Amino acid sequence: MNGPEILVPLGGMLMIVVLALGFPMIRLLNKRIDAQRAAPLAPSDTTARLERIEHAIDAMSVEVERIAEGQRFTTKLLSERAPGARVGSGGGGGGGGGGGDI
Repeated sequence: MNGPEILVPLGGMLMIVVLALGFPMIRLLNKRIDAQRAAPLAPSDTTARLERIEHAIDAMSVEVERIAEGQRFTTKLLSERAPGARVGSGGGGGGGGGGGDI
């Protein structure tokens, strides 16, 4: 069996070895490619921009809370100052609009 008849068994064994090692290697490469595709890394400039946006939003939320606290304080003062009076009624006499005789 030193001639061409040895090629068939050697080819069969070689095919089994290639298949036994090839399939796990292909699956490993496929998992790596999927992992890289699933979690793309953000560039450092994008990360820095997002951090600046986060700080700006935090600063704005502090300012909005400060304005809301001022509004609550003003409302409380106005409600305590004149409990029966209407705010913004324009206290300038009866110059125009009340039901008079015509």
